[in-house]
Amino acid sequence: MPADIGIDLGTTKIIAYDPDRGVLFREPNIVAVNNDTGEIVAICSEAHKMLGRTPAFISAVCPMGGGVISNYRLTNELIRYALKKVCGESYFKPRVAICVPSIITDVEQRAVVDAAVSAGARKVFLIEEPVAAALGAGLYISKPDGHFIVDIGGGTTDIALLSLSGVVCKHSVKIAGNRFDEEIIHYVRMKYGLLIGQRMAEEAKKAIGTCWNFDDDRTFEVKGRNLLTGLPGRVTLSWQELSDVFYDLASQLAAAVQKVFEKTPPELAGDVKTNGILMTGGGSRLNGLDKYFSNRFNLKCTVAENPEECVAIGTGESFKLEGYLRDCVSEANNRLHS
Repeated sequence: MPADIGIDLGTTKIIAYDPDRGVLFREPNIVAVNNDTGEIVAICSEAHKMLGRTPAFISAVCPMGGGVISNYRLTNELIRYALKKVCGESYFKPRVAICVPSIITDVEQRAVVDAAVSAGARKVFLIEEPVAAALGAGLYISKPDGHFIVDIGGGTTDIALLSLSGVVCKHSVKIAGNRFDEEIIHYVRMKYGLLIGQRMAEEAKKAIGTCWNFDDDRTFEVKGRNLLTGLPGRVTLSWQELSDVFYDLASQLAAAVQKVFEKTPPELAGDVKTNGILMTGGGSRLNGLDKYFSNRFNLKCTVAENPEECVAIGTGESFKLEGYLRDCVSEANNRLHS
C-alpha cells in the first residue's frame, strides 16, 4: 500500500501521485449534493456528468474556489474518496503532501491540513504550487540558478521565480482556465443571445481557443438555450471571433508575469534570460499562449511535458527531497482534537 501520497487539490481536478507508482487518481473536483438533505449524491467523475443536468433539489458544485477551500465538508469527502481509491481498505494511513497556492492565507492553509487529517492522513505536509510544478517538470531548483514558472490551473495562475529550492518573488491571479470558459459564455450570450453551459464553453475553448493563429478556418458549434425564444438553439463559432476574448485574457496574464519580472534581482534576471519561462498546468495547453508570452517578453517559453500533472508529480516526489515540505500534522491534530 502507498505510504506517501502527493495530492494536487485543484479548482477543477484532484490528482493523487505515488512516488513509486505514478499517478493513481485523476478526476474532476466536483460533488453532487441533495440540497434538501445535504446528502452526497455523487462525487468526482459521476458528479461531473451531472453538470448542468441536475433537477432543482440537486447541486453539482466544486468545493474548491480560486485554489482554496470554499466548502470544508465536501473537500474533506473529496480527499477521503481519493485516499480510499488510492489506498483501498488499508489499515495504514498514508503521509500526504498537498500543494497550495502562493497567496494562500494561514487560515486557508489550516483548513487544507485539517481536511486532510480528518480524511485519514497520518501526516500532512504542504508545498507551494510553483515549487511543486518545477519539481514535477524535472527542474533542479536547489542550485543558485533562477527558474521562472507560470502555473496556469483552473482557478488561479501562480507565477514565481525560484532559486535555491525556494521562492524569490511571486504573484498570483484568479485568471485561469475557468475564467476563459466564463468569457466564452459571456461572449456567446451577448452576441447571439444564446446561453451555454460551462462544459460546452470548455469544449469550445479546447477546439478553437487560441492566443495566436490557426492555419485553417476551424469552427465549433455550441448548443444552448435561446434567451429570446426560450427554445433550444445552436450557433457556429469561428476561432477568429473568439480571438479578442483570448488575447484580452492573455494580456492580463502577461501583466501579472510582468509584476514578477519587475521584482526579479538582476543576477537572477540573467538566468531567466538564459532559461526562459516554463509553463505548467492545464491552462498552459491553450493554443498559442506560449508563443504569445515568448513574443511579448522576447524569451524562450516552454510548455512542460504532461503540464496538468506536474504539480501532483512534484508534490509526491518532494517526499524524496530535503527541505521542500512543511510538516503541519502536529498543529492540525492539536486543533482537531482540542
